[in-house]
Amino acid sequence: MESLDLPLIWAGLICFAIFAYVVLDGFDLGVGILSPVLEPGIERDQAINSIAPFWDGNETWLVMGGGGLLAVFPLAYSIILPATYPLMIAMLLGLVFRGAAFEFRWRDPAHQPLWDLVINVGSTVAALAQGITIGAILQGIKVENNAYAGGWLDWLSPFSVLTGMAVVIGYALLGATWLIRKTEGGCQRHAHRLAYWLAIATVLALLAVSAATPFLNNEYWRRWFTMPQVLWTAQVPLMVAVCTAVLFWSLRKGRELLPFLMALALFLLGFIGLCISIYPNMIPPSITLWEAAAPRDSQLFLLVGAVFIIPVILGYTGWAYWVFRGKVGTEGYH
Repeated sequence: MESLDLPLIWAGLICFAIFAYVVLDGFDLGVGILSPVLEPGIERDQAINSIAPFWDGNETWLVMGGGGLLAVFPLAYSIILPATYPLMIAMLLGLVFRGAAFEFRWRDPAHQPLWDLVINVGSTVAALAQGITIGAILQGIKVENNAYAGGWLDWLSPFSVLTGMAVVIGYALLGATWLIRKTEGGCQRHAHRLAYWLAIATVLALLAVSAATPFLNNEYWRRWFTMPQVLWTAQVPLMVAVCTAVLFWSLRKGRELLPFLMALALFLLGFIGLCISIYPNMIPPSITLWEAAAPRDSQLFLLVGAVFIIPVILGYTGWAYWVFRGKVGTEGYH
């Protein structure tokens, strides 16, 4: 046990939880973002029903990632949270109102347009806040004496707004490709048309963020472009090109599952790129994983719990997706 690099193991687990959240909650936020452009009635009902059994369970991974950060990297938590308070508040309010709107949409059909609007606004605000948070962390957080030393709006910059918009567009692509897989008829055809244009927008947004990131910090440039690291990091844009080509090919051929998988692959590659840029820092540019970590005994104790909890979460999540596999109808899920 003494030889285990517990901060690195925990960083991997938290990254896994965050990516699982992006994968699972990303597509249902995307469906909410797209809801205004779907026809009221059959199209919109199918879209909402396709995520109704999953949206609340998907957010388990957000709790896992945030709780893990607090427990295992308390210094990072105590700095990142004050640096992004407005974003965290906006995200949580968006998720809360969105969750309530899911319930009221079927309970109160007389005001269904209102609840559809709340779902859209809540989904968009949550996605935008998450993307801006990524940009705020990437551009660096001002720290003095192991405490946040910046201002209330230090997170706001052209780069963080760019990352925020990129996440909104990317989630919309996940939502469109999910609808291709889960719906049929007019809703599926509409989602297919949307997915094509959203794929173009997502790739352009990914390229813009990737081009801007190395100029934020000299260390980012070094990690991406100096030898011998470049031999490894160059594989990421190459894989992005391959996944992009397969995505457009699958959309042209009318595939149902492959576009969704390729959209997820683009998110995975973007996430890998983020990790390459900031590692070994937990809070760029100055606090590393090891400096931010809790005492070793605490990490080890929590790791034992995680070994049991994570498989349980994976098990019931997989079971839910298995039970509700296949196409959806238009009837309410209550």
